[in-house]
Amino acid sequence: QVQLVESGGGLVQAGGSLRLSCAASGRTLSSYAMGWLRQAPGKEREFVAAISWSEGTTYNVDSVKGRFTISRDNAKNTVYLQMNSLKPEDTAVYYCAAGTTSALRRGVPNYWGQGTQVTVSS
Repeated sequence: QVQLVESGGGLVQAGGSLRLSCAASGRTLSSYAMGWLRQAPGKEREFVAAISWSEGTTYNVDSVKGRFTISRDNAKNTVYLQMNSLKPEDTAVYYCAAGTTSALRRGVPNYWGQGTQVTVSS
């Protein structure tokens, strides 16, 4: 089992920044890639970013490239999502997730957290 706890969401004006954190625990943690998914009201959950646990290879959806950066601290079992130049369309509940990189990019992770709300005002 993998447990994921997100933090760092909130309300920010367009153009602002937020950093999300995800504390992960579990005996098989190193077997999974970590990532972030998001779900806006009335929309399907979508992939945002992922990072492999060993090599640190990262993946991002096109809409956040150049603005969002995913990183991880293996010693702390924590994954971060630095979000810059936020736009109103980034408003969503953001979920930390764990799984294969393929599963994360398809939006079907093995595990996910409770989510944290990010609201970007115009």
